[in-house]
Amino acid sequence: MKEILRILERDARTTPQQIATRTGKSLSQVKRAIKKAEGDRTILKYKTVINWDRVGEEQVWALVEVKVVPQRDVGFDAIAERIYRFPEARSVYLVSGTYDLAVLVVGSTMQEVAGFVSQKLAPLESVQGTVTHFLLKRYKEDGEILGVEERPKRVPLMP
Repeated sequence: MKEILRILERDARTTPQQIATRTGKSLSQVKRAIKKAEGDRTILKYKTVINWDRVGEEQVWALVEVKVVPQRDVGFDAIAERIYRFPEARSVYLVSGTYDLAVLVVGSTMQEVAGFVSQKLAPLESVQGTVTHFLLKRYKEDGEILGVEERPKRVPLMP
């Protein structure tokens, strides 16, 4: 099962037939494993990583550090849930260190991201403070290198 998941994580477009060939499992075993993983939410989503700069779509990304007061009996989970329900919050993580949550926010302008932080995130009751770091350039995302032209692979010449 883990082998199938690793293949799909690297490339969600890999067909069950290709997975069967690579793993030595039967096609029906692969299909059953994928269906089970989708059903029990081991596979949450199939994702395409897009380099929006290539199509002229401006996006502003920010990593927001959030310091919060944990709540009795639920710790950080309740405030994290409130934050991850905002559509602007692309990812939310509980982290160690000087702040408690790391929130990846994506918007179309810096003002849009700043508005989310100042009007929606910072005023939440458990939030003690935020620090916003705007991402200036993305080099690699989900294992994919961005902004570099693929060079043709050449066979070395032998003397």
